[in-house]
Amino acid sequence: MASTPTPHIGAQYGEIAETVIMAGDPLRVQFMAENFLDNPVQFNNVRGMLGFTGTYKGKRVSVMGHGMGIPSIGIYTYELYNFYGVKTIIRVGSAGAYSMDLHVGDLVIAEGACTDSCYGDQYHLRGTFAPIADFDLIRRAADECTRRGINYKVGNVLSTDVFYSDTPDINGWIKMGVLAVEMEASALYMNAARSGNKALAICTISDHVITGEDTTAEERVTTFTNMMEVALSLL
Repeated sequence: MASTPTPHIGAQYGEIAETVIMAGDPLRVQFMAENFLDNPVQFNNVRGMLGFTGTYKGKRVSVMGHGMGIPSIGIYTYELYNFYGVKTIIRVGSAGAYSMDLHVGDLVIAEGACTDSCYGDQYHLRGTFAPIADFDLIRRAADECTRRGINYKVGNVLSTDVFYSDTPDINGWIKMGVLAVEMEASALYMNAARSGNKALAICTISDHVITGEDTTAEERVTTFTNMMEVALSLL
């Protein structure tokens, strides 16, 4: 395809599978490639955003980083959907819990993604677009969590643009039943909707905004394997 490589992905068309599992941290991507994929081949290192294609239980799959925040995942997922023929993107990320029913290590399957971002303004809609995941992916991910005995919740997350807020106020989101906060799912879901493709975000709780539970950077790379295995089960 003449439009590949893109400005941000160095792969040729055909080097990336139709299903891509993405994480913000390229080191988590490398961990997935080395520990879950057979015969992984690196297809990208532009800007250090690692990407690999291999097989999992005989099924072809790619894993790739998407960086932090809506602008970053917006660029990478747009190029994957629109230039590389990708049909499904599953984000395996970390999230900070709002719900008191969630604890470090639990999973959140993001049915919808609220946002304080202006990313959706580009579509010139006369209202507020509600970014949602693909229902079949949600259902199968939930079933897999149940089968494995993994603690999880399905519901709304907040995709925020701001990590260090000058005026933090989460009470409104908590009152509306938002389960957790992360920084990418809404843009992923919008790009999937606009391109007519599928998306899902599965997040591991890495910290709790209210109780102060927390994890280390190393733990976020190497111990969040439940969500990786759930994502790979959806191939």
